[in-house]
Amino acid sequence: MPDKSEHVAIVGAGLVGSLLSIYLAKRGYLVSVFERRADLRKEKSDAGRSINLALSARGILALEELGLAANLKKEAVPMHGRMMHNTQGGLSFLPYGMQGQFINSISRSGLTMVLMNEAEKRGVKYYFDHRCLTVDLNKTEITVQTAATVQNIITSTHSFDLIIGTDGAFSAVRGALQLTDRFNFLQEYIDHGYKELHIPPGPAGEFQLEKNALHIWPRESFMMIALPNPDGSFTCTLFFPWEGTPSFQSLTSSESVTEFFTKTFPDAIRLMPSYLDDFTSKPASSLVSVKCWPWVKNKTLILGDAAHAILPFYGQGMNAGFEDCRILNHLLDQHKDTLDPALSEFQKLRKPDTDAIAQLAEDNFVEMRDLVADAEFLLRKKIEAKLHALYPEKWIPLYSMVTFYDQVRYSEAYAIGCRQKEIMDNVMKAPDINTNWELLDFKEIASQL
Repeated sequence: MPDKSEHVAIVGAGLVGSLLSIYLAKRGYLVSVFERRADLRKEKSDAGRSINLALSARGILALEELGLAANLKKEAVPMHGRMMHNTQGGLSFLPYGMQGQFINSISRSGLTMVLMNEAEKRGVKYYFDHRCLTVDLNKTEITVQTAATVQNIITSTHSFDLIIGTDGAFSAVRGALQLTDRFNFLQEYIDHGYKELHIPPGPAGEFQLEKNALHIWPRESFMMIALPNPDGSFTCTLFFPWEGTPSFQSLTSSESVTEFFTKTFPDAIRLMPSYLDDFTSKPASSLVSVKCWPWVKNKTLILGDAAHAILPFYGQGMNAGFEDCRILNHLLDQHKDTLDPALSEFQKLRKPDTDAIAQLAEDNFVEMRDLVADAEFLLRKKIEAKLHALYPEKWIPLYSMVTFYDQVRYSEAYAIGCRQKEIMDNVMKAPDINTNWELLDFKEIASQL
């Protein structure tokens, strides 16, 4: 166990920072968490920020290690697959995995508050309204802004044994690393943004769509999704181009918005009485990915979105961040809390995995908006499901490997998925595959992997 006097600063009090603070407090470190925003337990959450997330095996495993998973899963809504909505309102369902496998729709703010409360029980100190201005990588010091007046900005500087940045895609801690020699950094925005919409509960508080599904309205160049909330409502997110036709730029009047939604999402708008007001009043947010290297300098580390922000289309952003925390904790075990080798091994181990899940998330956007309504794609998934049912240890679909098999590294899943794609590309070339797919030699196909 580390000496009780060893003091760790975590910059960023979101999901990953709060979970990490619990791990470190449990190890015996003194932990101080600095957050530029107010305490969300006392303030309303950010407008336009998704209120629910997809919690799956990797995130659950970290919560289980801390004894937090059971109670949180009670507050989650299981989603067993994707429910696709076509332009005529027709439905088709694609299971995520085998019977009993599902992901969980869970409240972002609710989960964050649970983690904050648990951290404080373990002695973690939170400092809200403390903006990180600078990080001195040589002295392991942070300077924070605590208040501002017309005359001056009030700041304070604090020294630590370790600084960890979990302050998101626009990390102030990473900003200090970026000023160092031989630091590689790539930030990319995609051509789509997103806007949050809402489906309320029915008159009796009931779910107005299938409760245990993630709903998708795939429309080729864009899509809308809806995740269930425990109160019977659904949080909808429209992923939409910034420019072109249609786009956020082109829908500038109430008439154009109404015409677009009526034509594009006819079954959804009957359940969305506030869609026009939501679309015109709520801000559109951008979608960014971040890659960088190295993640460690002296006694300063970044992880979670600060090190590897990814697009949201595989539902793995939070889960990957939680996995960061779990793996760092295990490496501290292995190295008996000797920081230098633990941090060095952590970044080398995680970088290939976070690069892999970033690529998978990018690829999955195309799949979700373009392919889930495609007959050949659905047949392909049906064949893969049959392979998995017949040879469950030999052929595990890529989505299942990433989402349900927490002991398979992202980089391993990606490599296996590339090989599966090669095999399936050849399978789909078989004559009359649409009518004869059940006559395929599934044993031979599985043996190729």
